[in-house]
Amino acid sequence: MANGKFQPTWKSLQKYEVPEWFRNAKFGIWAHWGPQCQPEEGDWYARFMYNEGSREYNSHLKKYGHPSEFGFKDICNAWKAERWDPAKLVALYKSAGARYFFAMGNHHDNFDMWDSKYQPWNSVNIGPKKDIIDGWAKAARKNGLYFGVSIHAAHAWTFYETAQRADKQGTKAGIPYDGKLTKADGKGKWWEGYDPQDLYAQNHSLSKGSDKTGTIHSQWEWGNGASVPTDAYCEKFYNRTVDLINHYNPDLLYFDDTALPLWPISDAGLRIAAHYYNHSMQLNRGKLESVIFGKILTEDQKKCMVWDVERGAPDKIQEKPWQTCTCIGEWHYRRSVYESNGYKSAKTVIQMLADIVSKNGNLLLNIPVRGDGSIDEKEEAIVKQIGAWMHTNSEAIYDTRPWKVFGEGPSVENANPINAQGFNEGKVAFTSEDIRFTTKNGILYAIVLDYPKDGQVIIKSLAQNSPLYPQKVEQVELLDFGKVKFSSEALGLVVTLPALEGGSSAIALKIR
Repeated sequence: MANGKFQPTWKSLQKYEVPEWFRNAKFGIWAHWGPQCQPEEGDWYARFMYNEGSREYNSHLKKYGHPSEFGFKDICNAWKAERWDPAKLVALYKSAGARYFFAMGNHHDNFDMWDSKYQPWNSVNIGPKKDIIDGWAKAARKNGLYFGVSIHAAHAWTFYETAQRADKQGTKAGIPYDGKLTKADGKGKWWEGYDPQDLYAQNHSLSKGSDKTGTIHSQWEWGNGASVPTDAYCEKFYNRTVDLINHYNPDLLYFDDTALPLWPISDAGLRIAAHYYNHSMQLNRGKLESVIFGKILTEDQKKCMVWDVERGAPDKIQEKPWQTCTCIGEWHYRRSVYESNGYKSAKTVIQMLADIVSKNGNLLLNIPVRGDGSIDEKEEAIVKQIGAWMHTNSEAIYDTRPWKVFGEGPSVENANPINAQGFNEGKVAFTSEDIRFTTKNGILYAIVLDYPKDGQVIIKSLAQNSPLYPQKVEQVELLDFGKVKFSSEALGLVVTLPALEGGSSAIALKIR
């Protein structure tokens, strides 16, 4: 562990201060990519492929065979990432306006995406035979982007419990899946010399209610009958993560955990956090420039790291900087989302970005990557459309801070509370009456979330004699166009817009 200002206690971590660069960046893009993308069947494949009768199980039978004979360990080997070009992808994401880039270091599938000292099941030894994190890190830094890594593997212990099952019916009934295989079982096989338990970690009793595949969600904080990991498992997780930090020096570290990984059954997460902060200060001449993200944080825990909200946003301005993580499709690539045109549109992403930034947040957007390491043409088009909007309007996004209120309109008036980690996105439709505010250098920006059909915007928060804006409005500009006509009236600031080509989209007004 790096010595320094921080100790592995919640009280010590409260000395953390969010770096200004993160507050100013506002937008990042994520490649939530690993071996679970190879089957192109979406999220949590490594768990659901062992759930008899599920979509993933049925697809696995068709593509690969029975999970007693071809398990997820074999998916790891089948994953080759043969079309992966990190330099090309990260350059595209920079052109879209991203100021930081995230790679996935490991998922709940427990497979490390780097030359891992403590996990033999990694992308250098198996599958692609490439150091994925190294490739992403070099591409991010070459493009001048801050580099982040997401770590999800703390939950492999319970995530893989389905691999201990067997079919209940059919010709393979009673034959165990491969979740309990040992190193000795690999003799003469492609994985000879590797211990499947380093990947699956299933030499333990099952969690209470594990026969119901969804029970894991109520046990995410290691309560409600969850099987508790051993000290050796927790220490291995600690060693792997510190090894990653020391070798790749990520600027951001995302944990898919309540608070910190393995809390409260272990202090491994606290020790990782203290090391990471001290390590950052050593690299940056005493200045802490790194960010840790955690979910479902208490108010005191929000002093220790940055609160991450999954697929959603709070309904008011937050005192401390925070982040939404979301995806244009599913987290892991799913072919049917592509085929059904199921991606979020660029317009939807832009509306979300404006809403999040107005509340003191950042947006981390995942662009799903196919198993071969490429993105499809529909995703590429969406990324370029986001980039076109950011090229015109990013002045109202970057380096801004919240105003006195975050916005106005129907979406503000309709309650939309967060559910658990977040999960409240898409429940309220944004209209041309929905406006979000940001400010910097004494200038107010009003981002109108849809272009009004009549070409007129009424900003009620800027009405005559409004206590929110007692100053006189002297000038209103439409970004990338110029000055526009306006009048201050009792019902609001009435702005007349020019007719714009390119259809309906959010616009940004610059108000002096």
